[in-house]
Amino acid sequence: MPCNRTELEKRERQFLAPYAQFSADSRGRVHDENPPELRTQYQRDRDRVIHSRAFRRLEYKTQVFLNGTGDHLRTRLTHTMEVAAIARNISRALRLNEDLTETIALAHDLGHSPFGHTGEVALDRMMRSHGGFEHNRQSLRVVEFLEQKYPLFPGLNLSWEVREGLAKHFTSYDRPDQRPDFKARSSSLEAQVANLADEITYYSHDLDDGLSARLLCEKKLSRDIRAWRQASARVKKEFGVLPDESRRYYIIRCIIDDQVKDVVEISEAAILEAGVASSDEVRHQAKPLIRYSTERRKANLELRKYLYQNLYYNPEVHEPNRRAVRMLEELFRYFIGRPKEIGEQFRKRARKEGWPRSVCDYLACMTDRFAIQEYQRLFGLNI
Repeated sequence: MPCNRTELEKRERQFLAPYAQFSADSRGRVHDENPPELRTQYQRDRDRVIHSRAFRRLEYKTQVFLNGTGDHLRTRLTHTMEVAAIARNISRALRLNEDLTETIALAHDLGHSPFGHTGEVALDRMMRSHGGFEHNRQSLRVVEFLEQKYPLFPGLNLSWEVREGLAKHFTSYDRPDQRPDFKARSSSLEAQVANLADEITYYSHDLDDGLSARLLCEKKLSRDIRAWRQASARVKKEFGVLPDESRRYYIIRCIIDDQVKDVVEISEAAILEAGVASSDEVRHQAKPLIRYSTERRKANLELRKYLYQNLYYNPEVHEPNRRAVRMLEELFRYFIGRPKEIGEQFRKRARKEGWPRSVCDYLACMTDRFAIQEYQRLFGLNI
């Protein structure tokens, strides 16, 4: 007999903690569907995210360095996959629902603009009089409306718990607006894990990309960043002198491992202290239960400040992104005055939500590569 959904749900009851989000207890979907036969509800959600166009487009969207800058530098897609891997590890250690955690992690950047956070800031500025732009809110628009794959409903029709995780995705970069249909004080523990996995990933792997691009220096990191200094000393003690690539890899792996262990230990203690016995009791908590220790948060803030000063605002990173943002602004102004030049799907949505929002949706869906091609086609200029 195959392992069907009922058996998978039974296994969740046996192995997951009582405060995990069980797939059998999902609040369901906006549009009713027959349940999957050989997957849980969250496994179906994960597959829908992976098979979406928005997910594939992440391969050509900027993480830190403008897409196409280097073959070994991270894109928004590789960042997303790394977030999902770390999120699963934390979720497994805490006996949470790995499938739900992974799905939220895989979907959290589906609505991201081209050209990274500078592109997001530019779209928000251009949409200031029309409701603004925020990529977590846009990720919800993608899965609820903009993906058009199914004959009976718009979007991907994901479960309530996945959409809750997107609505409440909150990191030092991300500040989503409150939505009335997700008004609980906190999100599920699985969504909270995805939040912290996102932070762990971009702190650590932006370090790696900065070193690969020779914009960061190990000597200065050892001098200025405690987390690097401690991990570097441990790697040297254990392995001695290593080649550059191997040494950097092991140092960054140590930094990630330290953060994951810290989150698991501190979060487990916080969960036990709160005494929560179900996922709904988690949602009534005033503060997230998935968290770092005070010392680890201080160390991360030190690293974050260093990355802003030495990487994100480095002219070799900032200037190409700034030029790309000016291009995005010109594209916005161009399409605002030419409604016939974007796809029929976006024109249809304009009847309900106005033309500026449809233009914003169109631009947000673009990859870096396509936006540059459109700019060159329309204006005959390079960025």
